[in-house]
Amino acid sequence: MGTRTRIPQDMINLKLIIVTAQKTAQFLFAPSITAAEIAQHVYEEWPEDWGPRTVAKAEILRLIYHGRFLHSNVTLGALNLPLGKTTVMHLVPREHLPEPNSQEDPKQKKTPSRRCCSSCCTIC
Repeated sequence: MGTRTRIPQDMINLKLIIVTAQKTAQFLFAPSITAAEIAQHVYEEWPEDWGPRTVAKAEILRLIYHGRFLHSNVTLGALNLPLGKTTVMHLVPREHLPEPNSQEDPKQKKTPSRRCCSSCCTIC
Protein backbone atom coordinates (compact mmCIF):
# COMPACT_ATOMS: atom_id res chain seq x y z
CA MET A 1 0.00 0.00 0.00
CA GLY A 2 1.59 3.27 -1.12
CA THR A 3 1.66 6.46 0.89
CA ARG A 4 -0.80 8.12 -1.55
CA THR A 5 -3.42 5.37 -1.28
CA ARG A 6 -6.56 6.58 0.44
CA ILE A 7 -7.57 4.61 3.53
CA PRO A 8 -11.32 3.87 3.65
CA GLN A 9 -12.97 5.70 6.57
CA ASP A 10 -14.41 2.45 7.98
CA MET A 11 -11.07 0.58 7.96
CA ILE A 12 -7.81 0.62 9.90
CA ASN A 13 -4.53 0.58 8.03
CA LEU A 14 -2.22 -1.56 10.14
CA LYS A 15 1.50 -1.08 9.54
CA LEU A 16 3.17 -4.17 10.95
CA ILE A 17 6.87 -4.28 11.78
CA ILE A 18 8.17 -7.83 11.91
CA VAL A 19 10.80 -7.68 14.61
CA THR A 20 12.91 -10.62 13.39
CA ALA A 21 13.62 -8.98 10.02
CA GLN A 22 13.05 -5.29 10.82
CA LYS A 23 10.75 -5.04 7.78
CA THR A 24 7.30 -3.49 7.49
CA ALA A 25 4.11 -4.26 5.59
CA GLN A 26 0.69 -2.61 5.59
CA PHE A 27 -2.71 -4.30 5.73
CA LEU A 28 -6.28 -2.95 5.78
CA PHE A 29 -8.55 -4.40 8.46
CA ALA A 30 -12.06 -3.82 9.77
CA PRO A 31 -12.26 -2.74 13.44
CA SER A 32 -14.03 -6.02 14.28
CA ILE A 33 -11.03 -8.21 13.41
CA THR A 34 -9.22 -9.93 16.27
CA ALA A 35 -5.49 -10.22 16.89
CA ALA A 36 -5.72 -13.96 16.11
CA GLU A 37 -7.41 -13.24 12.77
CA ILE A 38 -4.72 -10.68 11.93
CA ALA A 39 -2.00 -13.23 12.71
CA GLN A 40 -3.76 -15.79 10.50
CA HIS A 41 -4.09 -13.29 7.64
CA VAL A 42 -0.43 -12.25 7.86
CA TYR A 43 0.64 -15.90 8.00
CA GLU A 44 -1.40 -16.69 4.86
CA GLU A 45 -0.39 -13.50 3.03
CA TRP A 46 3.27 -13.40 4.14
CA PRO A 47 4.92 -10.40 2.40
CA GLU A 48 7.66 -11.44 -0.02
CA ASP A 49 10.06 -8.74 1.15
CA TRP A 50 9.97 -10.21 4.68
CA GLY A 51 11.85 -13.20 3.29
CA PRO A 52 10.85 -16.83 3.74
CA ARG A 53 8.23 -17.50 6.41
CA THR A 54 10.07 -18.80 9.48
CA VAL A 55 7.07 -19.61 11.67
CA ALA A 56 5.37 -23.01 11.57
CA LYS A 57 1.85 -21.76 12.32
CA ALA A 58 -0.12 -18.52 12.64
CA GLU A 59 -0.71 -19.01 16.37
CA ILE A 60 2.96 -18.25 17.03
CA LEU A 61 2.63 -14.70 15.65
CA ARG A 62 1.93 -12.15 18.39
CA LEU A 63 1.04 -8.48 18.04
CA ILE A 64 2.53 -5.81 20.29
CA TYR A 65 0.77 -2.48 20.68
CA HIS A 66 2.07 0.26 22.99
CA GLY A 67 4.57 -2.19 24.49
CA ARG A 68 2.00 -4.87 25.37
CA PHE A 69 1.22 -8.22 23.81
CA LEU A 70 -2.33 -8.43 22.51
CA HIS A 71 -4.41 -11.45 23.46
CA SER A 72 -5.85 -13.36 20.54
CA ASN A 73 -9.46 -12.28 21.12
CA VAL A 74 -8.92 -8.50 21.35
CA THR A 75 -10.32 -6.53 18.40
CA LEU A 76 -8.82 -3.46 16.79
CA GLY A 77 -12.02 -1.59 17.70
CA ALA A 78 -11.57 -2.46 21.38
CA LEU A 79 -8.21 -0.68 21.23
CA ASN A 80 -10.00 2.47 20.02
CA LEU A 81 -7.76 2.72 16.96
CA PRO A 82 -8.69 5.60 14.66
CA LEU A 83 -10.64 4.66 11.54
CA GLY A 84 -9.23 5.83 8.24
CA LYS A 85 -5.73 6.17 9.72
CA THR A 86 -2.53 4.13 9.97
CA THR A 87 -1.57 2.46 13.24
CA VAL A 88 1.84 0.83 13.81
CA MET A 89 2.22 -2.48 15.65
CA HIS A 90 5.07 -4.93 16.08
CA LEU A 91 4.77 -8.56 15.12
CA VAL A 92 6.91 -11.19 16.84
CA PRO A 93 7.02 -14.98 16.71
CA ARG A 94 6.36 -16.17 20.24
CA GLU A 95 4.74 -19.40 21.42
CA HIS A 96 3.25 -18.05 24.67
CA LEU A 97 2.36 -14.67 26.07
CA PRO A 98 4.43 -13.49 29.04
CA GLU A 99 2.79 -13.58 32.45
CA PRO A 100 1.38 -10.24 33.63
CA ASN A 101 3.59 -8.32 36.05
CA SER A 102 2.66 -8.92 39.64
CA GLN A 103 3.22 -6.47 42.47
CA GLU A 104 3.55 -9.26 44.99
CA ASP A 105 5.82 -12.28 44.98
CA PRO A 106 3.61 -15.41 45.07
CA LYS A 107 6.09 -17.10 47.43
CA GLN A 108 5.54 -14.33 49.97
CA LYS A 109 1.78 -14.91 49.89
CA LYS A 110 2.28 -18.54 50.94
CA THR A 111 4.60 -17.76 53.83
CA PRO A 112 3.11 -15.04 56.09
CA SER A 113 6.19 -15.14 58.34
CA ARG A 114 8.17 -13.33 55.60
CA ARG A 115 5.94 -10.25 55.87
CA CYS A 116 7.08 -7.58 58.31
CA CYS A 117 3.60 -6.67 59.54
CA SER A 118 -0.06 -7.16 58.78
CA SER A 119 -0.38 -3.88 56.91
CA CYS A 120 1.55 -2.64 53.89
CA CYS A 121 4.92 -1.05 54.54
CA THR A 122 6.30 2.05 52.87
CA ILE A 123 10.01 2.69 52.69
CA CYS A 124 10.87 6.38 52.47
